[in-house]
Amino acid sequence: MTKNVHHFLAFDVGEKRIGVAQADSEVRMPFTVGTISVDSLEMSRVRELLAEVRPSIVVIGLPRNQRGETTAQTAVSQAFGDKVAALGVEVIYQDESLTSVLAERYLKSQKKPYTKEDIDAHAALIILSDYLEATYG
Repeated sequence: MTKNVHHFLAFDVGEKRIGVAQADSEVRMPFTVGTISVDSLEMSRVRELLAEVRPSIVVIGLPRNQRGETTAQTAVSQAFGDKVAALGVEVIYQDESLTSVLAERYLKSQKKPYTKEDIDAHAALIILSDYLEATYG
């Protein structure tokens, strides 16, 4: 009997870059894929990733302010999610509170140089990790 393995992509949507992470339901250890530049060609790269990974679910970070209210960036993330969903994949939103702060803290602790792209990609990894933990325990 073969296991039904689900593949996941996660996106941390920003104004300049979109962080990307990937995982599957068997190993459940997300890893960073990198970033996509927000330059009007981002949906082309998203389509390439979807064709390559064939995810069952795409997890998109949903930003909110410290009171848990929506922000202008919340609308940007949801508009991106709508475009991804229009490509025929299930989209789920995951709270992304403090993921960039946590990502930068982690990267600093590694005592190696890192870039803003690294922070964005690691934030996507945290978003996906939070989703997997909430879904699979």
